[in-house]
Amino acid sequence: MRVAITGASGNVGTALLRRLAGTGTEVVGICRRLPDLEGVYADVQWESIDVAGPGAVERLAEVFRGVDAVVHTAWLIQPARDPQEMTRVNVGGSRNVVRAALQAGVPHLVHLSSVGAYATHPLGGGRVEEHWPATGIESSQYSREKAAVESYLDEVVAEHPELVVTRVRPALVFQRDAGSEIARYFMGALVPTRLLRRVPLPVLPLPQRLRFQVVHADDLADALARILERVPGGAFNVADEPLLTNRDLALSLNSPRFVGVDRKLVRALADLTYRAHLHPVQPGWLDLGYGVPVMDTTRAREVLGWRPAHAARDVLVELLDGVRDHAGAPSGALRRRTGLVTSRTGT
Repeated sequence: MRVAITGASGNVGTALLRRLAGTGTEVVGICRRLPDLEGVYADVQWESIDVAGPGAVERLAEVFRGVDAVVHTAWLIQPARDPQEMTRVNVGGSRNVVRAALQAGVPHLVHLSSVGAYATHPLGGGRVEEHWPATGIESSQYSREKAAVESYLDEVVAEHPELVVTRVRPALVFQRDAGSEIARYFMGALVPTRLLRRVPLPVLPLPQRLRFQVVHADDLADALARILERVPGGAFNVADEPLLTNRDLALSLNSPRFVGVDRKLVRALADLTYRAHLHPVQPGWLDLGYGVPVMDTTRAREVLGWRPAHAARDVLVELLDGVRDHAGAPSGALRRRTGLVTSRTGT
């Protein structure tokens, strides 16, 4: 099998490279900034392409010719203060990847979507399967753009039955090597990351009724590898168990107690501090976190035979340790943190 992976040097891409290593799969890795070719990625055929840049469709189509599948993981999380740039890469780049795949006659496209593509679900409601509307949450740019690409893929599926499209909707994707990347994306320069899990707070303030799902990058990569083998089409929810709450986050931070803070107050403070440039996180991320549903992963288990190897709280602890230790990998996206966090970063 020959596979092309966009965003191959990122959080998900590097995990998929690990999963495919030694399987006989030929891999073409596509990214803007080439990783350390002397390291663990030396066996990959690397191509430096900006998926949203001039001539991207033609360059991608040339690389895609002869591959059995394209896995599209390239996506910008930052710079949040340049929304046009994120739209250019996320929506425009995704369209370019699809057009190039069609032009090259690729039989299978695997698109990395997100739980963030889903519409709001009532808090306390049951878990949702893949047929829940993927129409996004309007106040979150990330969610709007994930939903916009899903809508575009609906059109592609209807107009091009020759292309099998499989969408993967993971929970928050974490691994130790993503520690520095996560710090750059979501923590301001004033956050003392070196103290994480070392200095517990007597009482930790957290948003009320917080609940969220995570998945280890290696578990997600295993699901992607199974999709490449089976070519199932359709959509798959992917998340580790169990569902995490305020208590899990507090315990992962070694804080014995937490107090729930009103969500409207948290939202107002997030907006104020974002406007003051104290951190790089758009307040819409809070709306996304509050609004996304809890996913049911039955289809991935039954159709793919997928079984996660990690417990959700262990994944969270691994990520927090990686943030504290400035963990990273020899690629531009996962580069180790060496100084103050800045908001001008992307994958």
